[in-house]
Amino acid sequence: MTEIWQSAAMVESDGGTRRIGLGTQNVLWSDALVFAAHSESGGNALMFALTEYALNLIVGRSFVSPLELLDSILPEVHAYGKRITGKDGLRMTFALNALVGVDNALWLLYAAENGMTTFDAMIPTAYQPSLSHRHRQVASIPLMAYNIPIDEIKSAVDQGWFFMKIKIGQPGTQDEMLRKDMERLTVIHRAIGHAETPHTRDGKLPYYFDANGRYEKKETLLRLLDHARSIGALDRIAIIEEPFPEEPDIDVSDIPVRLAADESAHTDADAVRRIEMGYQAIALKAIAKTLSMTMRMARAAGERGVPCFCADLTVNPILVEWNKNIAARLAPFPGVGLGLLETNGHQNYVNWETMRARHPDPQAAWANTRRGVFELDDNYYTGSGGIFVPCPHYESMFEVRLG
Repeated sequence: MTEIWQSAAMVESDGGTRRIGLGTQNVLWSDALVFAAHSESGGNALMFALTEYALNLIVGRSFVSPLELLDSILPEVHAYGKRITGKDGLRMTFALNALVGVDNALWLLYAAENGMTTFDAMIPTAYQPSLSHRHRQVASIPLMAYNIPIDEIKSAVDQGWFFMKIKIGQPGTQDEMLRKDMERLTVIHRAIGHAETPHTRDGKLPYYFDANGRYEKKETLLRLLDHARSIGALDRIAIIEEPFPEEPDIDVSDIPVRLAADESAHTDADAVRRIEMGYQAIALKAIAKTLSMTMRMARAAGERGVPCFCADLTVNPILVEWNKNIAARLAPFPGVGLGLLETNGHQNYVNWETMRARHPDPQAAWANTRRGVFELDDNYYTGSGGIFVPCPHYESMFEVRLG
């Protein structure tokens, strides 16, 4: 993957109030088969077509809340996606990813029409219990891909990063993958296993591994965990995200570490199903599955006592703030005591600083990672991370079209 499309959706009420919502497209993450069947531009164009279809679909409709409107159009948008991709098994995340900008614009319009000026005010009563915390610190989680040198991981720890997402499930056969992952875990534990942090209950660095569904059998993952136990690293593993493919119903209740569902938890119903299978954490992505669906998922997990955290989709800096508004309000993650937010755009975008200049307050303390955390003060909560502030860059796009 060499490019990521940023989309902007504008909605306008009968009274003339306009609001713009942003979305970051990721065809590879949302449906790898669609990604493989097309050029990058072709796959992105298909997702973009769903966004436009959704906008045309809501013209003339009234709604009480964006949650209600999303429920009414999601099946039709998903069905349209199946038609234009020619894929009956199109993943629901493909449709949800396409709807992020639309949903964000609807939430901003809903807030404007109802005189709401903060994220807290915008949360419907039924969803407030799962989004009621106000963390003063949220962990900033970078992504360490397969090819990131160990020295770079050590350097990140020295700079204060303490909760890093490390890719496992390396290329090759299942045996080759397992061997590589064992070696990687050994080297990582040797390099940073002695490091300490003030942000965890035991003072040790937690390990967060993302397997992207590469482990085909439970037995293979258990062999990796046996290796972790043999080198003294098992108790460091805070999360293993999506170890298995989505399709087989593998009960994971006997796995001795906390497994998290991400790609497989498309909706709140999927999240409940994963929890029933033994998953003990849910990765939320307001910036990939819509804020509306994320609220539903957070409530479903919260009612079942399952912790959540926020994962990235390599989104732009403004969308980081939408995700952060969720991470800042989730219950503390076990063993850490603060919210968790993955953000890796600074590691992947060539023009990250150009995009950061469009952030409403790019120099704010709450907008920048310091020693591995975002510091969230009263100004952050009062301003909701700047998500209500219009961005001239995107506003100008629609002025040309509609002015």
